[in-house]
Amino acid sequence: MILIFYLYFCLVKWLKNIFDFYINSSLHVALSVLSLAVVTVLKFDVQIESRVLVFIFLASVTGYNFVKYAGIARFQHRRLTPNLKIIQVFSLLVFLGLGYVFFLQKIEVILTAISLGIFTAFYAIPFLPGAKNLRSLQSLKIFVIGLVWTGTVVLMPLAGKVDLISKDVLYYFIEIFLLVLVLMFPFEIRDLKFDDENLKTLPQVLGIKKTKILGFVFLTLILAIDFYLFGNSKHQFLITLLVMSLLGVLLLKSKIYQAKYYSSFLVEAIPVLWLILLMSFTN
Repeated sequence: MILIFYLYFCLVKWLKNIFDFYINSSLHVALSVLSLAVVTVLKFDVQIESRVLVFIFLASVTGYNFVKYAGIARFQHRRLTPNLKIIQVFSLLVFLGLGYVFFLQKIEVILTAISLGIFTAFYAIPFLPGAKNLRSLQSLKIFVIGLVWTGTVVLMPLAGKVDLISKDVLYYFIEIFLLVLVLMFPFEIRDLKFDDENLKTLPQVLGIKKTKILGFVFLTLILAIDFYLFGNSKHQFLITLLVMSLLGVLLLKSKIYQAKYYSSFLVEAIPVLWLILLMSFTN
């Protein structure tokens, strides 16, 4: 009996470590980004290119881990925990894979990726007076992340397939940009206990209640744009309505002291759910 209990304990601990690695190594957020990219492909009914999707996934893992761990690896490399060392090695392998896949892309995708990559680098690397980066500028962090996400999941899958400056692409870009902002609101609320007051994040400026109200305004605009663009497909709009309603519930229940995986897993799983439902009900 004791042996069975011990084996069960070891199994649970092993599974938890795997899950924590999945979250902390940015695999989950990369899956979320990839899901939005495939949603874009389905929405605009263009051909899926596996090399572009692989590139988006690897670039998301690389970009997020660079932003999260570059400073730690640079200044505390001798005191890295074993888990962080594993993530560091993993990130290096992903980066090498990214370099290979990069040269398989079309020129339109490469140019878009370079632009977004520079933006991401400036988000983490100090280049402004006072050793500041884009992340440290007041109230700007969430919008920088929103633009990079949106550019990745909208422009890269559609590059070379549709006119990127068309009205439909512009409206859809705004829709996804607003969605990414709402996805980040629970994180911004959670991080109130950590963020420097000088950052002037939306919850710091508006307060939690008004941030949530703004989120519901954005969700309403998302539904309006989606209905305008894709309202002729009733099942697609109903799926979008369901997914945005669920996101609204998660936003409503967001608070400073959240369960460990509330934002980092549940909220970031919303695009994955959107994709699963679209693929399930789209021919």
